[in-house]
Amino acid sequence: MRLIMSGAAGRMGQCIIGLIQRAEDCELAGAVEISGHPAVGLDAGTFAGYGVVGVEVSDVLEKVVDQADAVIDFSLPSGTMENAKICAKHSTPLVIGTTGISSIQADALQQLVRTFPCVLAPNMSIGINVLLNVLADMAVVLQKDYDVEVVEAHHRFKQDAPSGTALGMAKEIARAQGKDFDMMGIYGRQGERKPGEIGMQSIRAGDIVGDHTVYFGGVGERIEITHRAQSREPFAYGAIQAARWVSAQPPGLYDMQDVLGLKKD
Repeated sequence: MRLIMSGAAGRMGQCIIGLIQRAEDCELAGAVEISGHPAVGLDAGTFAGYGVVGVEVSDVLEKVVDQADAVIDFSLPSGTMENAKICAKHSTPLVIGTTGISSIQADALQQLVRTFPCVLAPNMSIGINVLLNVLADMAVVLQKDYDVEVVEAHHRFKQDAPSGTALGMAKEIARAQGKDFDMMGIYGRQGERKPGEIGMQSIRAGDIVGDHTVYFGGVGERIEITHRAQSREPFAYGAIQAARWVSAQPPGLYDMQDVLGLKKD
């Protein structure tokens, strides 16, 4: 399978390139970075530390998109939306792992996917996506007497907060409990919490890959559900798995619950 990596010089991009090189059924067909990035013009494998792979980093996806069976994008929201327009034009399947996409951008993406299949997921770890299902079930049972807080920790360079995964967890809990997340979700806290709130807190320190803990706090007890990523490989593996899956799907917007067959009716 021929794959293009957009955001090739980033931490996730480098990790995904490494897994593509090791996968028997995948080939790196292209690599893309933003215009002016020092990686542009260099061999994608050399820059990522995996040796020469014979693929030069380009600054325009349109130049290489026709060489691919799918595009994997871990970049910035503005770049991701431009890449989605290109994929729509060429009907090329797209996997988006970029976080921080706004509601306006998400609405625009909904319109674009009429012509191509796209997986959009804030976290492509299999473990996280199984955990989302478990959280939904717990949220229903513990709805009445338990407060909910989502705490996430990432490396000092992460730009968005709360993380896309933390938002996904909080929104899934809100959905399961029949709440309007825009009304009940709160980031940071001042003063006493209000009944029914779903709180989110962020930590940015050192080189933390990604920790997420959901607290269900009752009177006299609490339940903590934690996922800790020890490396970026689970996310990279999930992205490649999503690319394999989405390349065989009709146009539309999907998530990792679809990819893994976990979506509930």
